[in-house]
Amino acid sequence: MNIENTISPKALYESMKSAGEIQSDEHQAAAVAHFERLYNELIDYPELSRKRSSLTIKSWRFANFFRWSGGDKKPPRGLYLYGGVGRGKSMLMDLFHDLAPLKTKKRVHFHEFMLDVHARMKEWRGFSGKERIAHGGKPTEDDPIPPVARQIALEATLLCFDEMQVTDIADAMILGRLFRELMELGVVVVATSNRVPDELYKDGLNRQLFMPFIDTVNKEFDVVALDGPTDYRLNRFKGVQTYYTPINEETTRKLSDAFFKLTDRDVDDRDKVASDTLVVQGRELFVPKAARGVAVFSFKRLCANPLGAADYLAIARRYHTVIMVAIPKMEIDKRNEAKRFVTFIDALYENGVKFLCSAAVEASALYPSGDGAFEFERTVSRLMEMQSEEYIGRGHGIAEK
Repeated sequence: MNIENTISPKALYESMKSAGEIQSDEHQAAAVAHFERLYNELIDYPELSRKRSSLTIKSWRFANFFRWSGGDKKPPRGLYLYGGVGRGKSMLMDLFHDLAPLKTKKRVHFHEFMLDVHARMKEWRGFSGKERIAHGGKPTEDDPIPPVARQIALEATLLCFDEMQVTDIADAMILGRLFRELMELGVVVVATSNRVPDELYKDGLNRQLFMPFIDTVNKEFDVVALDGPTDYRLNRFKGVQTYYTPINEETTRKLSDAFFKLTDRDVDDRDKVASDTLVVQGRELFVPKAARGVAVFSFKRLCANPLGAADYLAIARRYHTVIMVAIPKMEIDKRNEAKRFVTFIDALYENGVKFLCSAAVEASALYPSGDGAFEFERTVSRLMEMQSEEYIGRGHGIAEK
């Protein structure tokens, strides 16, 4: 791939420091050196694509893949970056993903990726023999993991996973084999996590069956700690109000100022603050504004439309902070909106997502009467707790203790 006029992770990181966008941090600088190594090794790295492959079964292993590509270079070692909340893991991985000199690459929240894998496996089991052949498999290939790995490899030579954590036994049972298949196909993996590999799925059911995956990570990845003393995410929240009322120009401006402090981006600058799209159960969910793990929605978009728990969980797992604009006082005729708001706040709360909003009235008066008003009192309690320093200090995706 021609990388003329591009910039490497180290060069961009130094540029961001010089511009004052980030502080000097020796722990981050050490991690950037690993990203720089991987960046350089990906230059001219062969990418698998539908044009390059005949989608035949016999030559899907890594050696044949590189024979097709006219070389015998081995795949670069993956990278597993772990450390405490707010140390810059996601920021560095996003920086690397954006710069990586590959056309086929994907950055995805780990939980979202596993949901997609399970959906693909279910689909494969339901295919007829002809459909399996059409999707690059054998008609008698009942094991879905190899063909699913091949599908993923065609879509992304580089996979970047954010917030790898394994709590589900179904995920644990397939991860080892899936990752082995992906790496044999030449897929390069980068992951961030709050946990060192040896602590993944700790105390989980049948954990011994998960140990091969941990062994793979320890042997095949550079395992790098990013656990400096500064929680940058928490520092950005210092002095930031989270609940603004009433809804007017002043509170709108304050929310915009908060977005800027959390992301170094002007919410009105379309060149710097792009929209985003989440795929939820095959549907696309539009995110109007998103940057550095912070997303902006209106109440109307999320609660006046027929969305449900799956949509809200997808948001909660993708973003560490959500800003909601213009929450109205909900009267009796807004019981559906109130119910959706309850589900939305539950999803954020259970995943430790920080919540900023502008509202017509104080939380206690948002939905004072009507069907479900009693249950809404718990949401009011959670909204109050989500303004506390203790809650703000919770890590994203870390359940309530």
